Amino acid sequence: MRFVFLGPPGVGKGTQAARFSERHKLPHIATGDLLRVAMKEETSVGLKAKSFIENGRLVPDEVIIALMEDRIQAPDAKSGYILDGFPRTIAQAKALSEILTRNGVALDCVFYFSLGDETLMERIVGRRTCPDCHAIYHVSYHPPEKEGLCHCGGILFQRKDDVPETVAERLAVYKNETSPLITYYKNENILTEINADQSIDRIAENLQKMV
Repeated sequence: MRFVFLGPPGVGKGTQAARFSERHKLPHIATGDLLRVAMKEETSVGLKAKSFIENGRLVPDEVIIALMEDRIQAPDAKSGYILDGFPRTIAQAKALSEILTRNGVALDCVFYFSLGDETLMERIVGRRTCPDCHAIYHVSYHPPEKEGLCHCGGILFQRKDDVPETVAERLAVYKNETSPLITYYKNENILTEINADQSIDRIAENLQKMV
């Protein structure tokens, strides 16, 4: 099974992808995680990506495509995977289609998580991240047991791209470059829309019914 989880930043697709991954024993392949590792290790891809990400801009297609092609051809992804944050542009979607065709496989479904801008802003600005295990909390919706501390003991922080000014830029970039994918995959007859203005559990239940 091969799935794409599509939607604006802060919509909760990463949370749902993690749950779906555990339930179906599929690798959760998140563009953001791959890029953060590349930046931490200061690889050539990481250095190129850093300035774009910190300013709320999308990393160039050719960089992302090369990174993702290597990952989805890894041994653990042979039986399927969940793509979270990829593709983000029509060019990336077409490149993914070509990669899949070369390997004799295809996407089973693209799940589009929809949510209004005001709610998205609230969700992202209140998000806190653990630098050690990369767990994500929210000051209102999913606070840690101890304020400012992850369950693993890491000190939670607000990412630079989660501050209001950068969030506004990220949403603008999404609408301009990523939202056309909704039409693209709808025309491919593999798009399913998920109302993300619900509880995490309810969204997970609805998602499971559609598989």
